[in-house]
Amino acid sequence: MFVSSLFTGAEQYKNLNRAYKIFPTSKLLASNEPAPFAVAQSIDLPSKFSFRGSLVDVEEFLSRTGTSALLIVNDGKIRYENYWLTGGKDVKWISMSVAKSFISALVGIAIEQGYIDSVNDSITKYVPQLENSAYEGVRIKDILQMSSGARWNEDYSDPDSDVMRSAKILAIGGSLDDFSASLTNELKPGTFNRYNSTDTQVLGMLLREAIGISVTKYMQEVLWNPMGAESNAYWLLDSENMEMVYAGFNATARDYAKLGELFRLKGKFNGKQIVPSNWVKSSTTPDAPHLMPGENPLSDFPMGYGYQWWIPDDSDDFTAIGVYNQFIYVSPENNTVVVKLSANKIYGVSDEASKLSEEETVSFLKAVTGLFTVPKHSVTVE
Repeated sequence: MFVSSLFTGAEQYKNLNRAYKIFPTSKLLASNEPAPFAVAQSIDLPSKFSFRGSLVDVEEFLSRTGTSALLIVNDGKIRYENYWLTGGKDVKWISMSVAKSFISALVGIAIEQGYIDSVNDSITKYVPQLENSAYEGVRIKDILQMSSGARWNEDYSDPDSDVMRSAKILAIGGSLDDFSASLTNELKPGTFNRYNSTDTQVLGMLLREAIGISVTKYMQEVLWNPMGAESNAYWLLDSENMEMVYAGFNATARDYAKLGELFRLKGKFNGKQIVPSNWVKSSTTPDAPHLMPGENPLSDFPMGYGYQWWIPDDSDDFTAIGVYNQFIYVSPENNTVVVKLSANKIYGVSDEASKLSEEETVSFLKAVTGLFTVPKHSVTVE
């Protein structure tokens, strides 16, 4: 069984490409005005990159991390595209937590359209089902920033952890809404960055309740269609037809890259302002002590955090990350977006191994985007 084999060290590349064929789904149709990326002269990958003081062989790294797709877009043009294992141009690969960054974009659009008044509103203003739970009275902003204060364990190596109990709903049936409402509070909201996939799930509830239609229908209308998606995509559903918005999206590498390109261009893509530019800035800017990158006693992870986007360091880079080594990495300074889809079986072996793998991948992605660094011209004073 797919779910029971996750995070056991078992190979998953024969599953992550077909998750939408295993579970109930909703479908997003390719845009009626698809906007394919232009293709420019292909580049060579670097042969090695530096990580923690050592050089890592790129081919070995790509193989070891179970890479299925690697797509590099610079200045809006594809400069590298390759697929391995069960990957392919038309393959819908499961997003894992990369889905969270799509949900952030939808919340920003919903605020712009007036369905939600402010990120400073309590989520229970819109989702009364969450009263008497960890989320009662919690600001939408604190949920966007993974700082809800809910008691939570996101350890994939523990089959009884909260995140694994949530994931099992897909396999055995049940309601993600009910699961979300069962969480209890532990910390003061807005004070500690604790990664919690159910924080994103309640943002999905927020969208559904505030707008009055499913996440799938809203995403089709305001994001998937306008950004020129080239292929159909799928959300995994629970027993009540609620999308698993924290991990259950399935799309092609090229369409994942469109979200990165959309955020690189400050919410504008294909000549249209799709996501408000101020939302893109807020989404990719840590704005409180507990959200800052680096070793941080107020956070459970060494990267910074915005609105469902990771901030690796003090540069302008930001990234969507999903377990098993899924990445949409954006380097605005180098005008570059990189998508890496993978089936890295090390995930779940230990929490530390997973974090180390993500840190190593960021180093690789920085080496790749660094290929497009524009030299700063020196100024000579006579």
